[in-house]
Amino acid sequence: MASRERFDRLDALRGVAIVWMAVFHFCYDLNYFGLIQQNFRVDPFWTLQRSCIVSLFLYCAGLGQAVALEQGQSWRRFWRRWAQIAACAALVSAGSAWMFPRSWISFGILHGIAVMLILARLLAPLKGGLWIAGALAIALPQFVQHPFFDTRWSNWAGLVTHKPVTEDYAPVLPWLGVLLWGLAAGRWLLAQRRGWLAGALAPGLAPLATLGRWSLSFYMLHQPVLIGTLWLVLMLRR
Repeated sequence: MASRERFDRLDALRGVAIVWMAVFHFCYDLNYFGLIQQNFRVDPFWTLQRSCIVSLFLYCAGLGQAVALEQGQSWRRFWRRWAQIAACAALVSAGSAWMFPRSWISFGILHGIAVMLILARLLAPLKGGLWIAGALAIALPQFVQHPFFDTRWSNWAGLVTHKPVTEDYAPVLPWLGVLLWGLAAGRWLLAQRRGWLAGALAPGLAPLATLGRWSLSFYMLHQPVLIGTLWLVLMLRR
């Protein structure tokens, strides 16, 4: 059986998001251990970066769904990958509850991706209408908020009146819009500019593509490694 087409440029773009995220989290960890003094919750330098990182991740997820749909990915194969993401999301919740009992992650980026991938798959038949659906998803939280959505068990929708106290928060709205735009853009690129996703990489970018193909594994491992390393360094300095 012929091997499937590789989309190294898409993988490399996902790798950029992974590296950026790791650098951001390393700075966050330095702040947590008191090695730097930054306010990650309100300082625009950090909040804007987080928004850009999440946007890039979700846009890449949308591009990836476009590729998967074009390659005829079955629902069975979809659910197999989805189960991995959902299981990792549960592990993130458990780990964060241990480290941050007052601000544990109930609906972070992996939780959001798990829900949004299902919605994107169901909305994929809209084709060009995905651009409009994405715009509506992004705009809706600006006009609709209600205290009902402020609880930990309902804030996943994103229609909150204030941001919850949590270490990570990526609700369905407005972020679904970014993923849907990625899906719409991916379909257009596959039809009109395929080389932008599947073309040859510039010299030296192969490691980014490899990293992008293992993004979930890297995501799950990088924080334990970073936190463990910083903790060990601090212990040795005492």
